[in-house]
Amino acid sequence: MIRKLVFLFIALPVAVVLIMLSVANRAPVQVSLDPFNATDPAIAFTLPLFACLFAALLLGMVIGSIATWFTQGKHRKKLRKEHSEAMKWQSEAEAQKKRAEELTRELHPELKSLPASERAA
Repeated sequence: MIRKLVFLFIALPVAVVLIMLSVANRAPVQVSLDPFNATDPAIAFTLPLFACLFAALLLGMVIGSIATWFTQGKHRKKLRKEHSEAMKWQSEAEAQKKRAEELTRELHPELKSLPASERAA
């Protein structure tokens, strides 16, 4: 339900605006990648203006995603460390539980035949 609402109120208007932008900016423009010779560039592309705008938008999203990924690295590292520590403590707790059961069996041999649920009671 929330997905449909998000699509309806966010994605659909954005799509309409992008389509309007594409239709309004169909004129070809020359994109030059040669900063030294503006009159006769060595590397130049002729594209519709909306294609240049979409490429710039996509490039910005990729750069922003990479920057976010790098800035969140410390959080991922902390999470990995905490997860390994939690696993260590969990295995330690299981080992101690087994040891406690062994000691209980050694000290109270009459409890060997009882199931674990009855021993606790």
